[in-house]
Amino acid sequence: MKYMLLIHQGTAPVPGTDEWERLSDEERQEVYDDYQALAGIPGVTRADVRMEPPATATTVRVEDGRTLTTDGPFVTIKEALGGFLYYEADDLDAAIELAARIPAARMGGAIEIRPLAES
Repeated sequence: MKYMLLIHQGTAPVPGTDEWERLSDEERQEVYDDYQALAGIPGVTRADVRMEPPATATTVRVEDGRTLTTDGPFVTIKEALGGFLYYEADDLDAAIELAARIPAARMGGAIEIRPLAES
């Protein structure tokens, strides 16, 4: 089964923020190492992708044939999507085990697991 793991940052510190700077060098290195380790797990792809903060988003809608754009995310949410990865696993339990290894899950965020539709 193929899964998409959506990384919701929540209050997890990310590089370039004051919260990140308050982490010790060891804590920051542990986060980097943990994300790097994900890339080496069989079945994981695109683990090295990270999105910019929600404030950089542009939301697109089409109403009455007109394309409308809005700066920022469509809705304001505490747990903004910060990244994603794909994982091909035998079952949901394996995907849950992988999700628990993602640093954001233990640092104030959450990981949403969605099965991918077969084409």
